[in-house]
Amino acid sequence: MPEQLEFFDIASPCRGICQTDDKGYCRGCLRSRQERFDWIKMNDSQKRDVLRLCHQRFLRSVRRKDRVQHELDDPHQPSLF
Repeated sequence: MPEQLEFFDIASPCRGICQTDDKGYCRGCLRSRQERFDWIKMNDSQKRDVLRLCHQRFLRSVRRKDRVQHELDDPHQPSLF
């Protein structure tokens, strides 16, 4: 499948925080160690895939934080899981 012509390079999502969480993802950009190291060598399609994965990781972390906050707001409700 031919790649679509891009007028601008896909910028690195790095935010300059560069610390890893307990799962090994960067706290700033949510990329794995290997994704960060390989960014320069990736083509645009691969970079878009990494950005999609980062977005999914972000949404997952938001849902996890919302669930924890809900459990803190209602401590009388026992967890089923």
